[in-house]
Order: sequence, then structure tokens, then C-alpha cells
Amino acid sequence: MSGVIAVLPKIEDARQISGILKRRGIDVAALCTTAAMALNKAHELECGVVICSYRVSDMHYTQLARYLPQYFDLLLLVSEAEAHNAPPGMMLLTYPVRPGSLAGTVEMMLVQLERRLKKSRAKPPKRTQKEQNYINNAKMVLMERNHMTEEEAFRYIQKSSMDSGTNMVETAQMILMLFYDS
Repeated sequence: MSGVIAVLPKIEDARQISGILKRRGIDVAALCTTAAMALNKAHELECGVVICSYRVSDMHYTQLARYLPQYFDLLLLVSEAEAHNAPPGMMLLTYPVRPGSLAGTVEMMLVQLERRLKKSRAKPPKRTQKEQNYINNAKMVLMERNHMTEEEAFRYIQKSSMDSGTNMVETAQMILMLFYDS
């Protein structure tokens, strides 16, 4: 679940930001006056945008950005004079903040975050060392017994895996069982 968290020193300002976003159909998950409150809320959500002013009472905005969970981005609200101090690549809006710019920027950031999250879920999980060892041992067996190169052995395991509808680790285990049973 994604959400927006507004972190501003004055709760009235956070409510104003929330009102602007709600009128555009963007749900605001939390209104906070400290970065610690925002971090607690961020760890409850899957992804989102933290809207932060330049000054927050308990930590600098760069610290907040560093402590945010992986699928959270920070939108910094700053004065024109302070904008040049922001780190390169940080998303920011300068005061006075226009409602359309705020809502459009937040919408764009949420879409990008959700795409990144979806893309990361599509990646197959990393193999454990034990699983990788099964594959390596099966390759060694194929290389020794069938005089294959390492690449040929890998491709054989990969193709056998696809043909049989099992994953590569299971296929490697079957190859090893056949070798050690004979």
C-alpha cells in the first residue's frame, strides 16, 4: 500500500498540504511534525512519498531521506534561496508552492515508486549458496562425464529445467542423484 506523509513543523501547514492533495484524489496517510513520526509511519507502508519542509525539528531533511525505507522518496519544500543547497537529484518544490505543481509532482513520484516496486517483485529471488552449489556440482559432473564446456553444461541444465517444468536447482539435484546412483 502506498501513501503520502507530510512532515512540517506546523501541523496547520501539513493540513493545508493534505487538503490540496485530497482534492486531487491523493490519500495522505499521515500528518507529522517530526521526522521520527514520519519514519515510524513510513515503515508501516509499502511505498510512498514523504513531503518535508527544509526545517524539521528533530533531524535534517538529508538524514530523513537517508533513513527512509527503500521504496520511499522525499519531496523537499524549500525557499528559492535554499534550493541551491539541496543535494543533486533530490525532488523539490520552491515556496510558494502551487497546488497543481504539488499534486502533479506527488502523483508522478507515486507512479514511479509503484513501477520500481512492481519491477523488483518481478525479479526472481536470489539463489542461496546451497542452491548455487547444486547447480555448480551438476555442471562439474556434466563437464567431466559428458566432456561439456561450462557454458554447455549450464545450458543443458537450463534447457532440461525448462523442458521438465522444474527450476534449475531441482534439475541439478536430479542430475546429481542420477550420477551418484549409478
